[in-house]
Amino acid sequence: MKLSRGWAVGRMGVALTLGLVARAANTPAAGVAVAPSPPVASLAELRSLIERHITQPRFEGAFWGVKVVSLDTGRTLYEHGANLRLSPASNSKLYAGALALDALGGDARIRTPILATATVDAAGDLAGDVIVVGRGDPSWNPRRSGGEFAAVFAPFVAVLQRAGVRRIAGDIVADATFFRGPPYGAGWTAEDLNEDYGAEISAITLDDNYVDLRVTPGTTLGSPCLIEVVQPHSELKFDNRTVTVAAGGAWKLTVLRLPGETTVRVFGELPLGGKPELTEATVQRTEAWFAAGLKAALERAGIPVAGAARGVRWPEESATGPVRIGEVESPPLREMVKHLMKVSQNQHTDLVFAHVGETRRTPQTPATTWSEALAVGALREFLGKNGLREREVIFEEGSGLSRNNLTTAAATVALLEFMAKHREAPAFAEALPLAGGDGSLRRRMLGTAAEGKVRAKTGTLRWAAGLSGYVTAVSGERLAFSLMLNRHRGTPERPAGRELDEIAVLLARYGGAKD
Repeated sequence: MKLSRGWAVGRMGVALTLGLVARAANTPAAGVAVAPSPPVASLAELRSLIERHITQPRFEGAFWGVKVVSLDTGRTLYEHGANLRLSPASNSKLYAGALALDALGGDARIRTPILATATVDAAGDLAGDVIVVGRGDPSWNPRRSGGEFAAVFAPFVAVLQRAGVRRIAGDIVADATFFRGPPYGAGWTAEDLNEDYGAEISAITLDDNYVDLRVTPGTTLGSPCLIEVVQPHSELKFDNRTVTVAAGGAWKLTVLRLPGETTVRVFGELPLGGKPELTEATVQRTEAWFAAGLKAALERAGIPVAGAARGVRWPEESATGPVRIGEVESPPLREMVKHLMKVSQNQHTDLVFAHVGETRRTPQTPATTWSEALAVGALREFLGKNGLREREVIFEEGSGLSRNNLTTAAATVALLEFMAKHREAPAFAEALPLAGGDGSLRRRMLGTAAEGKVRAKTGTLRWAAGLSGYVTAVSGERLAFSLMLNRHRGTPERPAGRELDEIAVLLARYGGAKD
């Protein structure tokens, strides 16, 4: 896990949501500011300019998939390699978001039941366990809202207080068995699991399932740096391999937690007298972390808990209780989809994706069928029944962190056309980042014709980049487009994202007549 110095400083401010953008799994390339240009006068000129761009020598050995369609006329304005199956990276989130909105509706909420193994007596004693039954709600995230860590537990404490609970004799149990499968997505690489964007997928998810580490230089030359864990109760152990070097010296930090271990190794050096830096470490068994946090919150609220805090996850036995104490609701689904699309949040996508999958489980479904597989099946059915080129889409998971997800520009544009007419069309479009405005496009296409006119999902893996969405051309024509560039090695001066942005700017400048 490597830390960007500029991000470390900014993350301590109030713009925490913006901080998430820079740290998203498929971090977008740096923006490009281009001086205002005249409109592209005709369709022939538009096609020529795009063709000239994508056939430049620097793209030798790379693959382009491009398709542009008018939403007003249905006409295809341009296509190149549109039927090639390519890696969409985080453009996969377009599919996951569309599936969730179609299957559940934008008003849907994820409800987390709170159960007990005994009733509450007249004195407020609960002679048994309290069980929080996770359903994959991704919103238990005080880091995102800028609130205190303890605030995430307030709704759960309030439910128990309303039920008259004053003392708990048993355990606090966080049950994450609702999701079946490993706590990571299919096709993720081993190195992903050490990064915050590859944190565990769990039906009980807390603060995106990683802790912040504040690392401060030591007080003397050669002394270890001080490591402080911002969020409590994670049970992580630390092997501090850092050293304080001379003022003005090298600055570097690397954090490593091997899969299956609770020991976090921190390597690197900070200069004497320097400011604290912020990095992060993923948490294993996040359901146990949540249970420990809730137990502490209850005790702070004056509700003592005699038992332990513990978590269970599949394939362990689920915890059951005959008494329903209450439930905690998530925000509306359209808000969750907006967040996962704007900042390209992998874990939130896969939580929503797995939740949709579990709505498809029946008594006849084999117990070993993973939640993710059910969601992939639901996506395939959604595409097929709506004529959305289902055979061109091969997905393993929802976020696009998998290197094995494949789709075509043509299939992505077909999805965009369908969602432009969907009952949830406003929610889907508003969830997309706005060029020069917000999310993962907030710093891209600034000062161009595309600023404020392009709404599109970004995507970046090591050798894959994507940009797909909607643009209102200078002519007023509404276009849907998908741009995919694979196996291209960009440079700091011309990252892959910039190559896509330049085409999006051309589309925004298009002034040709609709006919």
